Amino acid sequence: MHFEFQYIYFIWLATAVLLFLVLFAAVKKWKRKTIKKIGEPALVKSMIRGYSPFRFNFKFFLLCLSFLLGVFCVMSLRKPGGDDGIKRAGIDVVFVLDLSKSMLAQDVKPSRLLLAKQFISQMMDAMPDNRVGLVWFAGKAFIQMPISADHGSAQMYVDDASPDVVPVKGTVIGDALEQSLKSFGEREAKYKAVILISDGEDHDEKALKLSKELATHGLMVNTVGIGSPEGSFIPDDSTGGNKLDPATGAPVISKLNQKELQEIAANTKGVYVHLTDINAAVKAINAQLAQIDKKVSADTSLMSFSYYFWVFATAMVLLLITEQLLPDGKKVKET
Repeated sequence: MHFEFQYIYFIWLATAVLLFLVLFAAVKKWKRKTIKKIGEPALVKSMIRGYSPFRFNFKFFLLCLSFLLGVFCVMSLRKPGGDDGIKRAGIDVVFVLDLSKSMLAQDVKPSRLLLAKQFISQMMDAMPDNRVGLVWFAGKAFIQMPISADHGSAQMYVDDASPDVVPVKGTVIGDALEQSLKSFGEREAKYKAVILISDGEDHDEKALKLSKELATHGLMVNTVGIGSPEGSFIPDDSTGGNKLDPATGAPVISKLNQKELQEIAANTKGVYVHLTDINAAVKAINAQLAQIDKKVSADTSLMSFSYYFWVFATAMVLLLITEQLLPDGKKVKET
């Protein structure tokens, strides 16, 4: 186990020492000019014979060192207290789920959405070492849960997923892919993959272009088509019947758009699966994910740490006390 700083990004505060040095140099220059303006050098030397340049410089050094110790204190040095953290040899996987109204169609049982949620649940059970993230989309896309090793929380979000979460109509797969990339927190796509579950009903040219860009970053997108090519009516909860076309009044039929989902997967060296059998789909996706290199990471949320910020805090206080007690001048012998 090694020491680490919990908030390493606070190191930028140390650059303030450069400002202190500039101000210190300005004060020294001002002192020299002032001494020259007073009068004869011999007289001035006699007047300031108790002044100690060394102590003045040393006290400034103590203040700068105290400030740096304060920065290290804020950064919070810590060390894992044991093997509480779970070592995971896995990858980061973002599930991108379509929550448009068309996912309520029942051409697959119990419905497209419920079948998709069952698939995600079984997929997470089949890859316990992988960290997961969630992106929901319909007419807009957003990150529902950032990358995490907490599969329990992810499952709760999946259970609660419904079209009501994203009230904007549409199927913006391109925006969903952008959000999935953001959820990884960096452009480096090593050890990362996306699983897109959708009926792909709306053709999205942006998604096809973006998938080619994602491929250049090494990000694999596996797509899961849900529904049937023949299509089905979309239930309308407000009327208790089926959704109707506002223009014609005829029932709307939602069909699975396999072609777009297949192209997205092919562009990123992923695999397309038509979801009819959950076990078979999980096996196919897992086989594809197995091609991605694994990394070993620790789930720090489950670790206990020993903290050592107090060491820097104690040293900082002692230096500040020393600086205050240290006289500014030197003793002058009486003549």
